[in-house]
Amino acid sequence: MVAATRFTSRFTNLFKEHPDAVAAITCGVLVFLGWQMLNFGWLGVALFILTAAYVIGGFESAREGLTTLFKEKEFDVDLLMIVAALGAAGLGLWRQEYYLIVDGAVLILIFAISGALEGYAMQRTERSIQGLMSLTADTARMVRNGQERIIPVSELKIGDQVLIKPGELVPTDGLVIEGFSTLNQSSITGESIPAEKTVGDEVFAGTINGHGALRLKIHQPPESSLIQRVIRLVQQAQTEAPPSQQFIERFERGYAKLIVIAGILLGTLPPFLLGWNWEETIYRALIFLVVASPCALMASIMPTLLSGIANGARHGILFKNGAQLERIGRVRAIAFDKTGTLTIGNLQVVNVLSTQPSTDKLLQVAAALESLSEHPIGEAIAQFASQQNLHWTTAVNVQAQAGQGITGEINSKMAIVGKAAFVQAQMNDAAKTLIEQSQQWEFDGKTVVWVAYAREILGIIAVADTVRPAAAKAIARLKRLGIEQIVMLTGDNSRTAHSIAQQVGVDQVYAELLPEEKVDIIRKLQKQYQAVAMIGDGINDAPALAQADVGIAMGAAGSDVALETADIVLMADRLERLEHAIRLGRRAQGVVKQNIVFALSFVVILLITNFTGNITLPLGVLGHEGSTVIVTLSGLRLLRG
Repeated sequence: MVAATRFTSRFTNLFKEHPDAVAAITCGVLVFLGWQMLNFGWLGVALFILTAAYVIGGFESAREGLTTLFKEKEFDVDLLMIVAALGAAGLGLWRQEYYLIVDGAVLILIFAISGALEGYAMQRTERSIQGLMSLTADTARMVRNGQERIIPVSELKIGDQVLIKPGELVPTDGLVIEGFSTLNQSSITGESIPAEKTVGDEVFAGTINGHGALRLKIHQPPESSLIQRVIRLVQQAQTEAPPSQQFIERFERGYAKLIVIAGILLGTLPPFLLGWNWEETIYRALIFLVVASPCALMASIMPTLLSGIANGARHGILFKNGAQLERIGRVRAIAFDKTGTLTIGNLQVVNVLSTQPSTDKLLQVAAALESLSEHPIGEAIAQFASQQNLHWTTAVNVQAQAGQGITGEINSKMAIVGKAAFVQAQMNDAAKTLIEQSQQWEFDGKTVVWVAYAREILGIIAVADTVRPAAAKAIARLKRLGIEQIVMLTGDNSRTAHSIAQQVGVDQVYAELLPEEKVDIIRKLQKQYQAVAMIGDGINDAPALAQADVGIAMGAAGSDVALETADIVLMADRLERLEHAIRLGRRAQGVVKQNIVFALSFVVILLITNFTGNITLPLGVLGHEGSTVIVTLSGLRLLRG
């Protein structure tokens, strides 16, 4: 009893979450059972089971087809499928050829599976929006007349003041009027280094405050905040049907209208024009509906794309739907995010220059202070010193100077780590070589930290986000593959962006971008090229991923929102798999075109043969199903390679 209750509960939940999938699976099971009952000669049971398959699998298609017919005065493929299936069933009952009823049930099953896949895509879109919504706070701590009050964000007005305590999520965009802190803006800009904010600076909703308290003044309505604009951009980009999708929908309706009209004419005119009897006329009209149904045409595409998806999965490429496999083969321009995509996304020590023969003392002093800091730069320095198997004395009396550096005492002597001006102001003059090298590293886009101890400058340490080892090679291969334009989109500063771009070989750099500005650039690229792909990993990349013809997310480093929004995921963050994905997409395009030509040609042959009266219904069904099997097997070729 308990097991039965659990099963019922799970099935109920599954049906609520995925009704289309449950209907398709149930229909498939019933079709198989009905076919087996016919084999056993249990006609009554078989007809009952197959009737259930028709109702369960065809209900949604029938509803959509009739809605389109009565509301929009248009025929669509859903209605054509229902007519063809019922025609096959009626003909099977009339001539007592009951396997025709199974053929009609198979038509319904194919469309039920298609509807389930479409429902899954819609649910994925909803999850991506919900992920973005989780970045927004519901309430804010408003300050008025010295009193704090928690109110809904929606009630905030321009001019209100909001207090942001350490570690809190910023509820809406605002201008800092009091305080200093560092904010984690990775959700907005994608950059791993926290941004320093002080009086006069703008902060964004969805970012996380550091260790300082900030008082903000609201300068625009909460619904106009950057994160809300990001949400609207994702919603808009994911609900807009691309031109190719609009063409397919028009083609389906035109095809259905043509077949229905032709079926009606074939079922009424031959007795008057060709002298056929009515039994022969109806027989030929029903054969026409069966052989003209678009099963082979549909099988020209889905098995091919599903085989390509399976191939991609074996190579660490996750295609979320078959349309994107086909579309990536048409890509002629690719936009890369920088941080976490072309780069690893974590700060690392990349250069060390000491005034002494060994760098040990320099690193030990820096680590003694930075190991007590929670700043990403400090973490990178402390981690690097540990990797060198160095040990250091814990500093005391440590004090952080906001936006400048950190000071402390080691063995009763003053130690300082921080920006050049902050360190040099308290020490002896720095060596010319250190100044020149520091300027060069900063020109290359690196962050330079100066280290001093006992009134002596020990040297400098450069920290940066490092390029992925495979990035340059992957981009070179993409260019050899015929990709016409490769660009970088980043919220980072222009100097760092150009330094990374030079190392990996991208064609053009767009730096210091907000999420909506990335979308604008994707749109410009789409006007110039046939199809544009966007590759990113952060929440800030979600609108651009949604806007691009093909959105590609980094699987290991990617945020949940990026993974949900993207059409393709590169598992294990292997950029070199992009080449395989594009080649696979181009192969899929070729196989689909071959299958479509074959399927349409076979339909034409069957229709001509039926019109001349040289085909029986069993032969028509055999030809119809045979062509479907052939194009299905053709699509399975993509499993190789």
